[in-house]
Amino acid sequence: MTFSPIIPVGGLVGLTLLNRTLARQTELFNQSPTLRRDTEYFEQNIAAVQTVEDLVSDRRLLRVALGAFGLQDDIDSRAFIGAILKQGTEAPDALANRLADDRYRRFSDAFGFSGSAPPRTGEEGFAASILDKFRRREFETAVGLQDESLRLALNAERELAELALDEGSDNALWFRILGTPPLRRVFEVALGLPRGFGQLDIDRQLEEFKSRSGRQFGAASPKDFAQIDIREALSRQFLLREQLSSVGFQSSQAIALSLLQNGR
Repeated sequence: MTFSPIIPVGGLVGLTLLNRTLARQTELFNQSPTLRRDTEYFEQNIAAVQTVEDLVSDRRLLRVALGAFGLQDDIDSRAFIGAILKQGTEAPDALANRLADDRYRRFSDAFGFSGSAPPRTGEEGFAASILDKFRRREFETAVGLQDESLRLALNAERELAELALDEGSDNALWFRILGTPPLRRVFEVALGLPRGFGQLDIDRQLEEFKSRSGRQFGAASPKDFAQIDIREALSRQFLLREQLSSVGFQSSQAIALSLLQNGR
């Protein structure tokens, strides 16, 4: 029997309750038969994968590999995924570097199929690292089936904790946030950015993210999100704005329905 995350209520209260029970709920979720079969298969077979073709031709392995980076929707785009892996990320014009979504670059880097060195699939700890990412994202996906806002909040807290430990420059890390759709969504809502913001020049977007984050959360650098209280402040603001937006939308619907009924 598959375990479904228990989410009695949504919004900020729902996230608080979910975080309190996260360890136990993820433990139960990881025992789900389908998840165990997928992870055991990956663990037993990934070391034998030596070429891109080996990976993309095995749907079960590919599902886990893509799922670990939130790219599971590309499972049927094998030629596209093959090109991402073969070209790597060293060349500026590599496909992964030309895409706005930074998850493809991280996916390609993790497997290391480009170049003359063997891929990382046989390295000690590789399978465990990918499976840890996969399990967490699968749990977040299950949460999202009940409440998409909670999924995005959980994803942001996890990704920012990892990103804050990166040694890259502040601007490089901000660009990673801008280039990761689920994470970008949380920031755009939490920072109160208007629709159409993504149409601005990328450097202008960067400056807005930096300045607004600094003013609202005291986090002008992505590395500041290593502090759990700052990550939680971001999640709170995101969920509160999402709730307000939802209430406003529902109120608009109620008003429209009332006008229609009264006009009969």
